[in-house]
Amino acid sequence: MSVTGKAFDSNLLRRIFIFSKPYRKIFYTSIGLTITLALLGPLRPLMTQYILDHYLSPGDVYGLLWMSSAMLFVLVTQSILQYFHSWNTNLLGQNVIRDMREVLFKRMSQFKLQYFDKTPVGASVTRSVSDMETIADIFSEGLIVIIGDILQLAVIISVMFVVDWRLALISLSTIPLLLLATNIFKNKIKSAFSGVRTQVSALNTFVQEHLTGMRIVQIFSRQEEEYKKFKDINKMHRDENNRSVWYYSIFFPVVEILSAISIGLIVWYGAGGVIRNEVTFGNLVAFIMYINLLFRPIRELADKFNTLQMGMVSSERIFKVMDEDQINVNEGTLQPDKINGIIEFRNVWFTYDDTSIETETPNWILKGINFKIQPNEMVAFIGATGAGKSTIINLLNRFYTISKGEILIDNININDYDLHYLRSKIGVVLQDVFLFSDSVLNNITLKNEMISLATVHHAARDLGAADFIESLPGKYDFIVQERGGVLSTGQRQLISFVRAYAYNPSILVLDEATSSIDSDTEEIITKATESLTSKRTSIVIAHRLATIQNADRIIVMEKGEIVESGNHLELLAKGGHYKNLFEIQFKGLIAN
Repeated sequence: MSVTGKAFDSNLLRRIFIFSKPYRKIFYTSIGLTITLALLGPLRPLMTQYILDHYLSPGDVYGLLWMSSAMLFVLVTQSILQYFHSWNTNLLGQNVIRDMREVLFKRMSQFKLQYFDKTPVGASVTRSVSDMETIADIFSEGLIVIIGDILQLAVIISVMFVVDWRLALISLSTIPLLLLATNIFKNKIKSAFSGVRTQVSALNTFVQEHLTGMRIVQIFSRQEEEYKKFKDINKMHRDENNRSVWYYSIFFPVVEILSAISIGLIVWYGAGGVIRNEVTFGNLVAFIMYINLLFRPIRELADKFNTLQMGMVSSERIFKVMDEDQINVNEGTLQPDKINGIIEFRNVWFTYDDTSIETETPNWILKGINFKIQPNEMVAFIGATGAGKSTIINLLNRFYTISKGEILIDNININDYDLHYLRSKIGVVLQDVFLFSDSVLNNITLKNEMISLATVHHAARDLGAADFIESLPGKYDFIVQERGGVLSTGQRQLISFVRAYAYNPSILVLDEATSSIDSDTEEIITKATESLTSKRTSIVIAHRLATIQNADRIIVMEKGEIVESGNHLELLAKGGHYKNLFEIQFKGLIAN
């Protein structure tokens, strides 16, 4: 779907207004207030004309006082109605974007990991936050207000022709030039605003990525170089905004000049008419007021059309994300009382780019993988980076969809299980532990009400993490800050172990869980691993062979294929890939 930026896109507007259905009362109230304010628009000039011609000229003080009070009442009424109109349109917009943002976030949380592999986080943040805000403007400053302004213009022009068609024609003589200028401005500012939205997304992406990776920037002393990149992106953002400012700085003075010309023509022609008794003084003053009432909404219409266009651009971006065909389809229904932990891969092939399967030679990540793991068995996968080890666990959790073959748990295809149930039965401890900016307790339970505090305490004691947690200020209520930045790598890893243990999974996956920790912490985690893997099926992925020598079976992978399988002693006896890896890692010890 391409981003067109049309001011009126019926399909997009229909999809947006679907979200306003729960707020019909607010919507119809806004429409009613819009119509009422449009009808009241020409009332003040009419009353001014009547006061000047029927009360001021004859010197009717009492009538003048009465009509002035009536005009004050109209002004107060219009102000009150305008307040409720602004309140309702803004309330409607905020309710709609709240619901849209919730739908968008929920849908994004169901996307396959493949989507996040390809999409910068900053771009997704832009869609969820700033793009949503421009959709709110469709209601508060866009469509409803545009309809009100057009209706008000129609009412005012009709009243002007009824009052005096000659003065009406003179007043409207500059309107063709104004409409031409407005159309040119509308097209130019649309292009500028589209550029602004693109640069906002680029700026968000750069800032988010570099703040997250600031440690790397500082380690390699790249602050100055990254600052220069930021300056370039920020300059493009400024230039796009300046382009829109430049168009405004031209358009508004043009509108004021045309308005002044219309008033000048009215004064020139109307004053002569007053002298010749062809035009009343009240009509002359009223038409000057009409011109102001005409030119103000016409001038603002261009701005509001562009607000509407930007809303269309943003909504198209948002609906493009909502329409992404990246959902992990949950068609399975099975939720058995127990998972025994039999895992089987049958001729599994996988590539990250499914589109290449039919059109060209795919870049296969896994090639015809076959293995079977028995209940309570601990199986280790080893191999060089890129061999396909981590892909095995991603497919087991259905983070990605296999290209060919079949994966079974307890002799049932994993697609037949309810997705949430399946993942709740598979505990994963990753090398790169992610902790939220929350308490230790909430990072362990993830606010799952089914996991009690007693369960957390028991898990921490069993895994040897209780001492370090209770030494923290606030203990289990200690806030670990963003990504657990105030904790060491080993401490974050221990929390992830406790999290997996507390969820009591039937199948446990440890992905390089001890590769980035010191020897003291490794001893604690080794004991924790023994507790975790006891009496449950376990898959361990490791580079360090010392951590998996006690595994029931070791599977050696190379370039997406299984090249060896057996226990530690069997593989050494074969004298193949495993023995070569073992000798490389332990040659210092062997030499001694």
